Amino acid sequence: MSLPLIALVGAPNVGKSTLFNRMVGSRLSIVEDTPGVTRDRLYGTAEWLTRKFRVVDTGGVEIANRPFQVQIRAQAEIAIEEADVIVFVADGKLGVTGDDRIVAKMLYRSGKPVILAVNKVDNSDRVADAQEFYSLGLGEPIPVSGAHGIGVGDVLDKIVSLIPEKHDVDYGSAISFSLIGRPNVGKSSITNALLGQDRVIVSNIAGTTRDSVDTPFESNGKNYVAIDTAGLNKRGRIFESIDKYAAIRALAAIDRSQIAVMVLDASTGILDQDRHVSGYALEAKKGIVVVVNKWDLAPKGLEQGEFEQEIKTRFKFLDFAEILFVSAKTGKGIEKILPAIEKAFEGCNRRVPTSILNQIIQDAQMMNPTPEFNHGRLKILFSNQVATNPPTFVMFCNNPAFAHFSYTRYLENRLRESFDFSGTPISIVYRMRK
Repeated sequence: MSLPLIALVGAPNVGKSTLFNRMVGSRLSIVEDTPGVTRDRLYGTAEWLTRKFRVVDTGGVEIANRPFQVQIRAQAEIAIEEADVIVFVADGKLGVTGDDRIVAKMLYRSGKPVILAVNKVDNSDRVADAQEFYSLGLGEPIPVSGAHGIGVGDVLDKIVSLIPEKHDVDYGSAISFSLIGRPNVGKSSITNALLGQDRVIVSNIAGTTRDSVDTPFESNGKNYVAIDTAGLNKRGRIFESIDKYAAIRALAAIDRSQIAVMVLDASTGILDQDRHVSGYALEAKKGIVVVVNKWDLAPKGLEQGEFEQEIKTRFKFLDFAEILFVSAKTGKGIEKILPAIEKAFEGCNRRVPTSILNQIIQDAQMMNPTPEFNHGRLKILFSNQVATNPPTFVMFCNNPAFAHFSYTRYLENRLRESFDFSGTPISIVYRMRK
């Protein structure tokens, strides 16, 4: 299911990034007093009252002709167009400014639900200052302090009341998979090779695919849906015109797919962008298959084993994913992709009987006792699988604070040794058993 998108917009230095960090619960966005620090859109996932949604932090829109201002205005407009709800952030200390009025005009034209958050209202004496913002005609201002967390819950309550109910796309029994990767690695060519016909535009110009294209098809009596996505670039370049809608729509495609097919380019090797792109799928906890395309153009003398080892070194967090070497141009290796997707799908949906699971966990503790951590030793008393997609296991224990990440990794490896969870991440959650 595609998560609702919330866009934070406003003039520079009003505190959008601080509010963004409060909402997503981590310091993903750079916070600095210099106006215009946030030049690109930053993305995060937030949850409030059991509702999940994506939050996008945009650069400030202002009158002054500063460097990058044209790009910042353009990317803010893109975020507004794609958003389900817009949070307009203003500075309560400055009062209504000319930049605020410019942003308000942009929001009038959007026709989207708007929440007016007046930031930097740090005490009760300043609440009255927020009333001035009624003049913008955007409804009741909500006084907040992103720095201190005051009023952020009120903003989140309002967001949840306004976001639309999103429904899963019904693909029936078909396995849906998205092809992700940086621009020009051959995602569309692979899609066409799988379909056996040119249904998706293929071009050697990076970034030709701007939208996601869902294509149902059948192969060997099984139903699939291929979701070809626009290339995901590094965040630092995301405001470039060629990537207008790429990131937001690719994220939505990943959300609604069951398996993410990560496409790499053998002719250029592994770039930092590839790690960044794979992080989106990992964050969404999707099954993953790694496909190395353009193997026919790989440097002479490069062996598959050597390239595979580099992938495992650079993508240690993806060691569960199957790695395939293909050439969409010649068709070599393409026939291996769908079986790998099927295998990852089975891994995502695998369930472990509770009795067998508990035996494996108890044996693991006997073979490798838990280390002392946070002034105590973890003791797992009972375990249970509570979900699939991804397989999620709850470990009821004496104290979750005693769980060291290395021991969690050890338990995951034991589960993978006992059951075929290839192609899927595993989630292990600790709960105190009373």
